[in-house]
Amino acid sequence: MGQAGVSLGSVGQAIEHQPVIVQVEQVELEGYLSVPTAASGVVLFAHGSGSSRHSPRNRYAADLLNEGGLATLLIDLLTADEQEVDLQTAQLRFDIPFLAKRLVKISEWLKQHPEMPGLKLGHFGASTGAGAALLAAAQSPHLVESVVSRGGRPDLAGAALPRVQAPTLLIVGGDDHVVLELNREAMARMRCRKELRIVPGASHLFEEPGTLKKAATLARDWFLETLK
Repeated sequence: MGQAGVSLGSVGQAIEHQPVIVQVEQVELEGYLSVPTAASGVVLFAHGSGSSRHSPRNRYAADLLNEGGLATLLIDLLTADEQEVDLQTAQLRFDIPFLAKRLVKISEWLKQHPEMPGLKLGHFGASTGAGAALLAAAQSPHLVESVVSRGGRPDLAGAALPRVQAPTLLIVGGDDHVVLELNREAMARMRCRKELRIVPGASHLFEEPGTLKKAATLARDWFLETLK
């Protein structure tokens, strides 16, 4: 997926993987746009703490979404220089308003992309990226029409939680006890359509056999339903 090209999904549709650069204010953000033929929606990934477009977990999930007929954009929310600073300070990964602002700008770029005519857009957030995805959804309900959080921190969206209008699915590992409680508390503050799905035996990173596939399948089915 790190190279441009065309592959075939499990249902046989061609999927084109394009390296892209999105200009956001004064910086350029690098990503991979994957577009199946006759895509039924598009999903923007909001990476979590210290992650990137190269994350094996996010790439696995993107592949599964592509096979289901959903376009995906895996993109770094930080530049290489910003990532170096963040590795030392861990400051930017918790700057939810900063990350949400970038997600909104990238969402606007996606909606205007020539291969996305009329497609509905969802956000797929992991870890701290889930808080940014929900804040962006609250700020731009005309852009974001579905949200999935995987092992996420929706609580980091704070006061914006009651303003989220997009249908939201929270996926948490059954053994990720602290994050599970944070998700329950955040969900109680939300007024949109919302569901919590627990993957039994999964820890925070869904590293146990079969758990990542279960989480990605839940996300795919949610997006296919809410973005059609």
